[in-house]
Amino acid sequence: MHKSGYLVLLLGLLLPFCLQAQQLPQFSHYSFNGQFISPGYAGVKGQTELNVLYRYQWLGYDGAFDAGGSPRAALFSVSAPVSALKGGVGLVVMKDEIGAVDVFYTQLAYSHHVSIAEGVLGIGIQGGLTNMSKGGYRANDLGDNRVPFNSSDRKFDMGAGLWYQHSRWYVGAGITNLLGSSYEFENTDKNNEVGTVSGEKHLMLTGGYEIELSRAVDVTPTVMFKQDINAGVNSLEVGGRATFNDKFWGGAGYRFGEAVTGMLGVYLLKDNALSFGYAFDYTTVGTNAKSATSHEVMLGYRLPKPRNNTRPPVRTPRYFF
Repeated sequence: MHKSGYLVLLLGLLLPFCLQAQQLPQFSHYSFNGQFISPGYAGVKGQTELNVLYRYQWLGYDGAFDAGGSPRAALFSVSAPVSALKGGVGLVVMKDEIGAVDVFYTQLAYSHHVSIAEGVLGIGIQGGLTNMSKGGYRANDLGDNRVPFNSSDRKFDMGAGLWYQHSRWYVGAGITNLLGSSYEFENTDKNNEVGTVSGEKHLMLTGGYEIELSRAVDVTPTVMFKQDINAGVNSLEVGGRATFNDKFWGGAGYRFGEAVTGMLGVYLLKDNALSFGYAFDYTTVGTNAKSATSHEVMLGYRLPKPRNNTRPPVRTPRYFF
């Protein structure tokens, strides 16, 4: 089967399970955000990558009362190969604001690399701290002291994932919150009674394949699937990106039950080391409860691939090393 056929097959398998959802922050630049998806991505491309993403969802949305407004997410990630570790390391730092909930987390990852066929398989694990804060809420029942009030909690959790990188295609998977940590919050009376929120396990699957249409144009169809395993709620996004003369790109996609997306971007500097992208979402479902548009910017930088400075041994018929 042609490699792009696997993407079509994957899409067909996922469609029956597709529901509108927002679990983890969603990024329209998911195809540039492998380290967030899977710890197996760390260093698998053979060069150090740094990425910054900022998403402003539902621009102009205002909450009905108290804390609310447009959800916002900022993310910084690093992926770097480390030959001494026979793999790579990764870092993700993210801040996510949605309503009265503010989440800040850092994740450190290690990926062990195995050469398979013409590509590299990364087998990854990650661990880190998540700090979850809940602001003031208004109780439905006056005097209900179980409502969280300006409280926060932090916990350690872990994740795992796989990533296979070929020169033309990739497929990756990751799962978060393996320990299922629970977060406790004080109530309005600040007594010994606490409210509890359990960390949900999230599964993410993604893939893409680069098709060379001509010497000047490459097209890359992509797919992204997310599932809240505990709640059984899913999200599916499909799209495609065309790259022109290895310098400019444009693309479009559809997030089922949510929005249509579009993006533009450019590569700059020698060897396309610097990249800048902008993505635009137009809400198609639930427009009465959401603002029409979301906006996202992406900035990336890739260091040159490390050179192999090891000199090969000199062998003679008499001596072997």
